[in-house]
Amino acid sequence: MEITKWKKLASRYLVKERWATLRVDTSELPNGTVKDDYYVLEYPDWVNAIAVTKDQQIIMVRQYRFAGDIISLEIPGGVIDDGETPEEAIKRELIEETGYTFSNCELLCSLYPNPATANNRAHTYLLTGGEKTHVQHLDEHEILNVELYSMSEIKQLIKENKIDQALHVAALFYGLEKI
Repeated sequence: MEITKWKKLASRYLVKERWATLRVDTSELPNGTVKDDYYVLEYPDWVNAIAVTKDQQIIMVRQYRFAGDIISLEIPGGVIDDGETPEEAIKRELIEETGYTFSNCELLCSLYPNPATANNRAHTYLLTGGEKTHVQHLDEHEILNVELYSMSEIKQLIKENKIDQALHVAALFYGLEKI
C-alpha cells in the first residue's frame, strides 16, 4: 500500500505563545476518514552542537530541566531566533552558553524531535577547533555549568545511560561517527 499525506481541511489555535503553540487540525486521511481533533505542537526550530575544542575535548553543559525535573548533562544548543540561519544560531548559542568560538562548522543532521505531534526540527552541527574567547552570557533563565569530556568519556556516558536528552544522544552518535 502506498503511504500518502493527509489533507488538512481546517486549523484553529488553542494556544499561541513565543515558545510553544498548540493548534487543532481537521484532516482527511487517504482512506476518506475525517479526523477532526489532531493536535499539533508548533515550536521554533532548534540547534545543538557537537563542539570540540582544539585539544579534542567535547563541550557539554549541565543544567536543571524543569519539565523533566532532572539535572541534565547535554550538548550546547538552543532556539533559532527570527532572522537567523541555523548556523548563525549555533555559533551565537555556543558563545553565549560556553564562551567558545570555533574554526570549523558543519551540519551533521536535521532531525524531527517528534513528527507525530510537533512540527519543528533540531539541526545538529559539528564545530571543531574550539577556543575559549568570551565569558558566558546566559539568558536570565539559564543556569548551567560547562564541562569538558574526552571522546572515550562521552562514549562511556552514553553506555551508562548518563545523558538523558534523547536528541542529544542521537546527535552525539552522529558526531562521534564523524570525528
